This record gives sequence, C-alpha cells and structure tokens, in this order.
Amino acid sequence: MALHRRRAAVLAAIATAGALLLSGCTGGAEQPATDLDGSQLLTIPREDMGTFDRNFNPFANPDFPMTQVAIYESMLIYNPADGTTTPWLATDWEVASDSTGITYHLREGVKWSDGEPLVADDVVVSFDLQREVRGGFDYIESVTAVDQLTVRFDFNRPFSPALLDIGQQVIAPAHVWSGVEDPTTFANEEPVGTGPYTEVTNFQAQSFDLGKNPEYWQPEKQNIEGIRMLAFAGNDGANLAAANGDVDWAPQFIPNIEDAYVAKDPEHRFYWFPTTGSMISWQFNTTMAPFDDADVRMALAMAVDSEQVTEIGMQGYTHPADCTGLSGSYDTWRDEDVVESCTWTERDLEAAGELLDAAGITVGADGTRTLPDGSPFEFDFSVGSTSSDWVSVGNVISQNLAELGVTVNVAAKDWGDVVASYENGTFESGIVWSANAPTPYQFFNGVMGTSTVKPVGEQAFENYHRFGSEVADRLLEQFAATADAAEQQSIMGELQSLFADTAPVVPLFPGPEFGAASTQRFTGWPTEDNPYATLGGVRARTAVLILTTLEPVVTD
Repeated sequence: MALHRRRAAVLAAIATAGALLLSGCTGGAEQPATDLDGSQLLTIPREDMGTFDRNFNPFANPDFPMTQVAIYESMLIYNPADGTTTPWLATDWEVASDSTGITYHLREGVKWSDGEPLVADDVVVSFDLQREVRGGFDYIESVTAVDQLTVRFDFNRPFSPALLDIGQQVIAPAHVWSGVEDPTTFANEEPVGTGPYTEVTNFQAQSFDLGKNPEYWQPEKQNIEGIRMLAFAGNDGANLAAANGDVDWAPQFIPNIEDAYVAKDPEHRFYWFPTTGSMISWQFNTTMAPFDDADVRMALAMAVDSEQVTEIGMQGYTHPADCTGLSGSYDTWRDEDVVESCTWTERDLEAAGELLDAAGITVGADGTRTLPDGSPFEFDFSVGSTSSDWVSVGNVISQNLAELGVTVNVAAKDWGDVVASYENGTFESGIVWSANAPTPYQFFNGVMGTSTVKPVGEQAFENYHRFGSEVADRLLEQFAATADAAEQQSIMGELQSLFADTAPVVPLFPGPEFGAASTQRFTGWPTEDNPYATLGGVRARTAVLILTTLEPVVTD
C-alpha cells in the first residue's frame, strides 16, 4: 500500500522526528553527502505508521518494518521480477512425486543472532506458531525434524503450490519461542533472528535503527552498517523526506515522480515501478444485500471508468485489469478467450443500469437509485486516509457511480480502523490487495475458496468480502493435485471463467511495486535492467536480497 495523510499532520510528524532535521544533509545520516566514510545508515521511510510500537513479533505483527526482511529469514526467496527462486536458509529440497510432501535441507553453519545454531526444530516450531496465530497451511498434516538439518512436511492432500508457499514462511528460533506463553501478545522487543540486521541499537517512537547481526551466515554481504526506519503518518511526509534527500530508499507512492523526486537530483535518483505486485480490487461485503447479487456487483463494475482510475487515481503508473482477475505478473496464466468474452470491467452505463433495474434498484425522477425497500442506494468505499493514491481511486469511482444514480461515499479513515472493518466483516465496500504468489492459486483461493470464508465477526486475514464457491474449491483442488503444466493452465482457465461469471471482487489494476532510490550514498540497487529483486519490495522477501547487495558510497 502507498499511504498518505494531510500535510499539516505530516509536518507535525516531521518536526518531532529528529532524524529528519537535517537541512544540510542527505540520506538521513549524520554525514553530508560530501563526507561519507561508509558508516552511514540506510534510511527508509515507513509511510503508514505515525509512530512505532516496539513489537518485532513475526507471527502476530508480521508487517512491522524490517521484521520479515532484515531480522527473520525464510528457507528460499521467490523474486516475481524475474521469476527466479534463490535458496536461502535451505540449500535444496525434494518434492514428493505425488505432491503430498516436501523435504527441505537446511544450510549448515547458520546461527541465530544469539549464537545458537539453526536446526530443523526451529522450522517445526515456526509452522506450529504460524498456524496457531494466523492460521493457513491447512494442507499440512505434519512437520517433522528428520535430523538437525532436515525437515519433512507431509500433506493431507496433494498440494503442488507448496514449495514456495512453505519455503517463504519466515523461521524463528525454537529455543526462544517455545517458552513464549502467549505468542499473539509477545512483543519480542529484543528479536533473535538469522537475518543480516537484527540488533536494535536505537528505538524511538518515530525512528529506530538496526545494526549488524554479529553471527550472520553471510558476513561478506553485510556491507552497509545498518538500517534506519523513519515513521510517517502518510505519503506527504515520506515524499517530502524523499524530495529533500533525507532518505535513501522511497518505496511509496510519489505523485508526479519525475518532477517531485527525480528532477531534484537526476544524476543519482531513479525509480522503477514494475506491475508485479498484488491485484488491487474493489471489494463488496457479500454478506450484505444487494452486494450478495453478482449482477449488482457487475453493474457497479460497469459504471467504473477504468482508464480514469489508472490515469487519474494512479497517475498512470499502472494499467486497467480485466475480468479474469489476472494481470501483471500473472499474464502468462491469462485465458484470452475469457478476456474477449467478459465485458463487465469495461464501462457501459446503459448495461449497468439495466442490470440494476432487473435487480429492483431503480432510478427515480431525481436521478438517484433506490433499493427495493425504498431506501437510497448509498454505501461507503472504505480506505485508509493515508493512501493518497487509493483515496483518489475512490474519488474517481464515486464520481463515476454518481452518473449511474448511485452514491458512493469515500470513507477515508485510519488504516487500522479500515482493516479492522475488513477483518471482522462490518465494512460495505473498500479497496483490497490480493496475495502475491508464483501462481494464481493463492489469488483464486483468497477470493473464491470456501476455506477462506469467515463468519462476520470472526477475524479474516484474506477474503474480506466473504465469498465462497464449491466449484472453485473443486478446481483449486484439481490444480493443487497436479504438477502437469498444461493441466494446470487448463484448470486456471476454468477458474478465470468462474471468476468472470461470479465477480467476487472487481479487479481494478495490478499493483505497481513503488520503488525509488538514490545512488548518492548507496549503490547496487535493483533496476529494470538488473531485476535481482523488486525495488518496491521493502516489505517483501526480496528486500533481503537488496540489503545483502547494497554497498555504501565512500567519499575522499
């Protein structure tokens, strides 16, 4: 997500963040750019947190900055920018021929930051905790430590997408976490990890620093001295810091980036926005009428001008989606027959009106539509107030729907409140991001699988819209049961047809992975020509590839 708040609040946040009061400096470090000795900290803004609470719990608080990219690591890393998989804490693996299990072999010589060795039991405990705290991995029957460096996963059914699904789960130390009484509330203020930067050397409400892991298994790749995270209540503050040269890496939405960022130092600054990210969709709470009617969802979709959404709302940084639900990194999976036959992601106010009329949502003399019970057809589009791009998307949708006689209120609130309403099922409509995985299995499971549907009031971590299809279940099961590429492609075509017929969510655009950086103080960034990681992936597994590649600039 790219997050944003009003400039007044941002300026107040900046005033209190001492790390940014650097009028004569660049990059948020102590030295000016003309006096760099290699000890400068890699400085990164977090644009959706006005303050930091010290909680490095990788299970209950996985999105806390750097937790899953600098402190904890996974067995392997998948890079959507080039489709490669890099062995990490595991060196190799064997997949059962019938896709009912995988055995991973852990890397020898890896130590936790407290000096204890990485062992297979760490993997066992990590998966027990992940399933206890956040659920998922329902296909795993058991996780067994075969020996100190071998761990076996046995499944209760064939599941071909498991290799990367399991392989990218972060691993935590059993010798620490086995003694945690309540893993959902444990703040883990002094984390013990295998990552390159684990030591919390400074922690304040609006900034914290991470230093080198003294036991890192790749010391030759710890070229940067450490990381400094800065807290901002929204995009404005983070973008101002980027424009002023107070951060090195700006992985957030920056409007008019050429003028606002690059032009201020074209020799060093650049950006790269590949559309390898999640699908961004307009979701409806399908437990509420009239959103439980697929025709109504399609009608609302047909009232949206997708070109305006991407050009105005997203500054032209991405492109409209189609009603396969697959775009961006999933292009090779898209079924062109479905693309050609499905039209509800194309604007057609007349057809939209006909669908609403048939659903009993009729237009009155004043041009507004009413529900069958006579009440106005009016609902909220819930979005975090700090997401300037997504608020703009909501405003475009609101204006588009007004032409259909439907009132959409852009309810921009604190992201915590918005996500809570998504998770407990009390929202009406909103904007949502999908799972980002090597195959579309996770996407379709997350938008149509019945196993992901939670009752209203019960916390959901995906499928906030609460739509499930038994037909989708059968197709997903068939996909997971085969490793044959042609068969998987055929099944994906059927899933796309089902998605097009039922419109569980309205796909808007593939999410660009926002990433901008400066080479003034650090070099070695990924680029379109060298996509060894995604530049926008500061919250993705590939970020550790960047942290272990960058080198500090040293001036004479």
